[in-house]
Formats: sequence, structure tokens, C-alpha cells
Amino acid sequence: MARWRDHRWLWADREISSDENGLFARTPEMNAAVGIPVAAGRPLSLDPCRAARRPRARHANGGRRYETTGAGAVDFAPDHAPHVGWQALDIDRGRRETQKNQVARCVWFTGLPSAGKSTLANLLEQRLYAAGRHSYLLDGDNIRRGLNRDLGFTDADRVENIRRIGEVARLMFDAGLIVLVAFISPFRSEREVARALFPAGAFIEVFVDASIEECERRDVKGLYARARRGELRNMTGIDSPYEPPESPEVRLDTARESPEICVDKILRALL
Repeated sequence: MARWRDHRWLWADREISSDENGLFARTPEMNAAVGIPVAAGRPLSLDPCRAARRPRARHANGGRRYETTGAGAVDFAPDHAPHVGWQALDIDRGRRETQKNQVARCVWFTGLPSAGKSTLANLLEQRLYAAGRHSYLLDGDNIRRGLNRDLGFTDADRVENIRRIGEVARLMFDAGLIVLVAFISPFRSEREVARALFPAGAFIEVFVDASIEECERRDVKGLYARARRGELRNMTGIDSPYEPPESPEVRLDTARESPEICVDKILRALL
């Protein structure tokens, strides 16, 4: 897929195709309709569909006829008014950090369902609270009951899920908080987009590593069993992929390490 790069921004788009049931697959079939969410670091020039006789296309194999690799149109473009700019404010993150006597951070927990993300994030916040630190925990299930209740579990919805929570986490970081994010966040590219929202060293990726067998054993909600029976679609680890971090700041083996030891490791990286 094409990747748009502009300075510190990386927007890595992924293939999303729809079948007759409106479900999404990772790889589109030939002649399938494909939706690709695209963002760029600078304005793009586009031709109105009504002004173009046919979509422009790229050709494979030396430009032979009828071997089009891709053609399409913009289905929706947000109307970002050019006169809207960033409003400078007198109270910045540095002053908020000074007021709280701490350095703001974003601790991003990622892992399979039932790997232990929420358990560890909750225990970490208890430790931070006891130490007099100001924090807030953004939990994936809780956020889906409010801000993201309009999203499902297709690839496209998962991308938007992480985009929104990344922006919320950045706002809380700017408020001088230590923000804890406990989301499956299955795609590396979206986690990198979230990381790019923060200054260098402020984003701590925590890979809560547990095998699929261990996660199924812990699954009190019975989601894995439902997915294996075909009752639940787009289940991460079953019929929806999970891309583990390649170089996380912290890796936790929750099958071998106790929650207390795991939190100690996070605190050493955090403080």
C-alpha cells in the first residue's frame, strides 16, 4: 500500500475490502471495491469526479491494456477550513507538569484480548496514585461504551478507534497527566501513528505478551470460544490479525511474571 510521509507524520494505510454482507477482509479480491483511509501531511490536489471522464489508473506489466492495478475516487473528504489554525495558549504542558510535580507520559498497553492489559494498567494506576502522581486510565472496553460506541470491529473501525484514542491521550498528556492506554491496538502502523503524536521519549509502548492458548484459558467473557464456534466475527487472534510490536519499550511475559513484577518493570521505564 502507498505510504504518505511528511516530516514526523506517518499514515500507513491498509487494504480494506467489502463483500456482499458489508464485512471487511484483509486482502481484496480482483475487481472488489476497496476503501482506503488516507491522510497526508500537506494539501492534495484532486479533480471532481464530474469533471473527469474516467478515473486515472496505473498499469502493470509494461503498460499493457486492461491490466489496471488500481483506479478510484475520493468518497469523503473532511472539510478542513483553511482559516482554522492552532490557537496559542499561555498555560502550556511544561507549566502543568510543574504544577503537578511530574513529567507527563503516555504508557500504551497493547496485546491480545485477555492478555492482561487492563489488569496491569489498573494496578499501575494504583501504584501511581499511591505515589502522589496524577494519571488517567483509558480502557478500550470503557471507551467503546461512550466516545467510540459507533465503531465496530472491522479493520476500518479499528483504525478509527485507535486514531481517536490517540488524540484523546495526546490531550491528556498536554494536560500534564501520565495517561495509561489499554487497547488491543492490533496494527503496528496505527500504533506508530499514535507514537508520532508525542515528543521523543514520552511514549512508552508496553507489549503485554501472552500466547493465544494462555489468553483463551483466561477468557472469562468466553469471546474466544464464541469466535471459534463462528458466533463472533473479527475476533483478534482468531479471524482478525494481531501484529506484535517489534521494539517495544517494555515487554511483559504475563505467563511467567506476576502482575506485581510486571508493574515494577513498567515503573522503572516510566520513572
